[in-house]
Amino acid sequence: MKGPLFFAKILLFGEYGIIKDSKGLSIPYNFYRGALKIPTEGVDFDQESNQKLKDFAVYLKTLDSKVIDFDWVKLESDLAKNMYFDSSIPQGYGVGSSGALVAAIYDQYASCKITVLENLTKEKLGYLKKVFSLMESFFHGKSSGLDPLNSYLSLPILIHSKENIQTTGIPSQHSMGKGAVFLLDSGKTGETAPMVSMFMENMKKEAFSNMMRDQFIKRSDACVEDFLKGNIGSLFKNIKSLSALVLNNFQPMIPDAFHQLWQQGIETNDYYLKLCGSGGGGFILGFAQDFDKAKKALEKYPLEVVYHF
Repeated sequence: MKGPLFFAKILLFGEYGIIKDSKGLSIPYNFYRGALKIPTEGVDFDQESNQKLKDFAVYLKTLDSKVIDFDWVKLESDLAKNMYFDSSIPQGYGVGSSGALVAAIYDQYASCKITVLENLTKEKLGYLKKVFSLMESFFHGKSSGLDPLNSYLSLPILIHSKENIQTTGIPSQHSMGKGAVFLLDSGKTGETAPMVSMFMENMKKEAFSNMMRDQFIKRSDACVEDFLKGNIGSLFKNIKSLSALVLNNFQPMIPDAFHQLWQQGIETNDYYLKLCGSGGGGFILGFAQDFDKAKKALEKYPLEVVYHF
C-alpha cells in the first residue's frame, strides 16, 4: 500500500500574527511530500516512524469520538504491518512535516471524513481546522490546524482570522520572472513549542503587544493583500518593513548566524528575509525582486525557489 501524497506547506505571511488574529496566507509546496506506506514482508522499513505512528494512534484514542472517530480496526491492522510515513519533508524546518502526516492519517482512517471534492463551505473548513488542530496538538502541544488543512486540501488558504478561513487562488507564477520567493536553509532545526511559548511571554509586555497590534499585523495584512492582488511594488515596500520589524523584535527566533545577513538584505535591497513558521532554525523565507542579485549576495547558502514573480 502506498497512500496518496501529501505536500509540505509554506506560510508566506502571518507567522505569529495569526495567533493574534492577523491575516495569513499559506500555500502548498510540492517539492517536499510524504505518504503512508506498508512495506512488503521482510523489507526494511522506518521503525522510528512506525513507532511514532503507534504513539500517535494512542493519543488519537483520547480525542472525543463525537468530534472525530477513526477506523481503529484498519488503523491498528496497518500499524501491525509496520506502516510508516515515507516523507521527504524535513522535520523542524517550518514547512509542515507533522501537518502532512496528520492529513495522511485523517485521509486514510477518519470515519465520515470530509473530502476535498465536496463543496467546502465555511462550516466544513472550520470543522476540518478544528479536527486537525486536535490531531496535530500531539506534535506541538498546541496547533492551529492550518498546516494539516493546507496539506489535506492542497490549495492556498487565506486566513482572515482564527475563525474565518477560506481557500483562495493566488496570482499565476511567471516562470521567466526575475523576482522570487525562496527558501534559505539555516542548517539547523527549530522547535515550534519553545518559540511560541517565548512569543506568548513577550505578548504580556505592553511595548511588544503594541508593536504587534500597531505595526506587525498591519504590515503583515498589507503583504497578504498586495500578494493576492499582484501589487509587487507595494508588496516589497511592506516586506522590507516587515523584515526590519522581525529583526528588531524577534531576534531569538532568528539563528544568530543570520542577524547580519538579515540586516544586509534590508540595507542593500537585494533581498528581504522573514521567518518561515516559528523560526529558531529550519528554513528562512526570502523575497527578491531580482533573484539573480539575491543568489549572488547569498552564494554561500543553498536556496530553493518557491514562487516566481
